[in-house]
Amino acid sequence: MEARNSSKSACIKEGKEAYGKTCYSTSHGRRKTEILAGVLTSALTITSLTAIFCVLRRPMKTDIFDHPSMTNSQGNVSFQKPCTVRMFTYHELEQATKGFQDEQILIDHAGGKATLYSGTLIDGSRIAVHRLQCDSERELVEVLSRMEALHAVSHKNVPHILGWSVDSGYTPLVVYEYPANGTLGEHLFQTKDETKQGLDWHHRINIIAETGNVLAFLQSEVCPPIVHHELNANCIFLDEDLTVKLFGLELPMNVNINNKKHSDVHNFGLVLLEVITGSSSDHLPSKTALQKITSGKLEEIVDPHLYYHEQPIFRREQIEIAADLATRCIIFGSQDGKFHIGDVSRELVHIRKYGIDGRSRRCPSTHNLEETFSNSSLLQMISMSPDSIHVPARGFS
Repeated sequence: MEARNSSKSACIKEGKEAYGKTCYSTSHGRRKTEILAGVLTSALTITSLTAIFCVLRRPMKTDIFDHPSMTNSQGNVSFQKPCTVRMFTYHELEQATKGFQDEQILIDHAGGKATLYSGTLIDGSRIAVHRLQCDSERELVEVLSRMEALHAVSHKNVPHILGWSVDSGYTPLVVYEYPANGTLGEHLFQTKDETKQGLDWHHRINIIAETGNVLAFLQSEVCPPIVHHELNANCIFLDEDLTVKLFGLELPMNVNINNKKHSDVHNFGLVLLEVITGSSSDHLPSKTALQKITSGKLEEIVDPHLYYHEQPIFRREQIEIAADLATRCIIFGSQDGKFHIGDVSRELVHIRKYGIDGRSRRCPSTHNLEETFSNSSLLQMISMSPDSIHVPARGFS
């Protein structure tokens, strides 16, 4: 029995037969430690990457304004979507965008650090590719976290993320489904083109209300908040049902969020003004438009395609209330704490409901500018230097 026990613990060491503890050398122990360290390192790496791409899964409120058309039951917002995005290669997206040619650019903002391209995959699918320039590893991790946050929160007005590419250094690429119906700007400013139809007021107020709602949602219900900062009519894409898909969201987080929240309100007011007038700020400066509104001459600047004078009284009042809101966004949006996008969205819900009800009455939640300021004081504010009421963030470079 003793011989058998000894044979079980026998080994060959340095060409000689050995027994017992001699068979378990310190080098063998070190080898086991090295293997274990390698396994743990790999596991931690996988866990870290998974955390980056599958972050922010907490449940959130579906709609902070509880509007009937903006509920989870109608597919407006859903959460905790599984992490099943497609990983594209840089080469795939380079081919899809024709080498990221300038002619493929849809939006160019953040000083060229964030550019949206149109593209077509090999299977013929249309896509939009958001190319983001990161300056550091920390910024890259922040951008990846924001990408996953957008993917995890599926709001009907946030474009659907198909996947992304992270194999090009500090330049991640986010791939979105491409909306089929162009941009709000194309529908407002190119109505002379027979291929584009002018939008009636019903569609315009729905589009601007959806835009306000998704901005408010991203700023108040996503943590940390996501702002846009460079909102204009060409960032508001429309699908086949004229549902808003908001592009150009600012993913890098190396900026002052609070300041950019205020710029979103100001820029939103400019877009709302364009919705009413049908003219871009290049053709009808906001200062001129505000002077017309506050002096009671709104009908002179309303888009002719809206047939303002032929509308029923309640519809004309709805347009007037929207013009009042646009004025307050532009004047007060750039002042800290004065006006927030949540306030704007809440008022738009009432304005839209007011139009659905079709009753000739003023929206109870909307306060006319005349209740706070006289016409003369408003005109004085509008006549101030543009720098004093304008956040220099509007437009794309």
